[in-house]
Amino acid sequence: MDAFPAFFPLAGRTVAVAGEGEGAEAKARLFDGSPATLLRLTGPRALDPRAYAGVSLAFVAAEDDAWALAAVEAARAANVPVNAVDRPALCDFVTPAVIDRGEVVAAIGTGGASPMLATMLRHDIETRVPEGAGRIAALFQAMQDEVRATLPDPAARRRFLRAALSGPAASAALAGDMDTARERLRAALADNPQMAGKVQYIDARGPADLLALRAARALAAADVLACDEGAHPDVLALARRDAERLPPTTCDRLAALAAEGLTVARLVTDPAWRGEQTALDALGVTTEVLPIAG
Repeated sequence: MDAFPAFFPLAGRTVAVAGEGEGAEAKARLFDGSPATLLRLTGPRALDPRAYAGVSLAFVAAEDDAWALAAVEAARAANVPVNAVDRPALCDFVTPAVIDRGEVVAAIGTGGASPMLATMLRHDIETRVPEGAGRIAALFQAMQDEVRATLPDPAARRRFLRAALSGPAASAALAGDMDTARERLRAALADNPQMAGKVQYIDARGPADLLALRAARALAAADVLACDEGAHPDVLALARRDAERLPPTTCDRLAALAAEGLTVARLVTDPAWRGEQTALDALGVTTEVLPIAG
């Protein structure tokens, strides 16, 4: 990872756009509908460090190289991180291609090496992110304290939220009926059934782009990874960073994890997994294949 991606909260913040022309207008449009205060700076004022007081981020767009450099230096003198349009050598950060769904924001960056590639990838991903995804995130954010109070155990809370994301509350939020969404989420919390765990078999020989979308999503949601030797690093990279990682283990151990309500991603590279799955089925453990080649 050549650059670390980070999200800046915009509520109560000021963002400055220095300069004129289409580059400056494009940067300003990034913040349409955001809670940030947009400060437009032009002419000599944009070259004065005092103009950047209280600013969290600054963007500089200008055709004149000397003017752009002076504006960048003014922003930096005020200790403000700055992005200079089409001048990567002057940038403290680069602007990614952004997918904006309100509370759900996705960003694709190439470190400034290929903005067109980032834009192309954004279009590919954008078609998979529904317009109502931000409303689902807003629902869970609004009820976060209630969910935490009802389910203080992190593993139990993750299991509940994972199920809720594909449940009736999320469907109502996706459709824009937030009152019904809250009612349904509260009803699910009140029921709070003990959710059964499972073991999901995923072909880990790689590369990662051979995995089906369901397999990639399962990796991102799994509580525990049980990995064969030789699991491809790109496949492992799709898993949650905080998921517990185990070497190949016994069927009894896998069954015990599932009995706790945990979802285990069984990353396999050895055909012997089929016998293991049969043994788990005999123990009454729910198993799923997502899918395995060969």
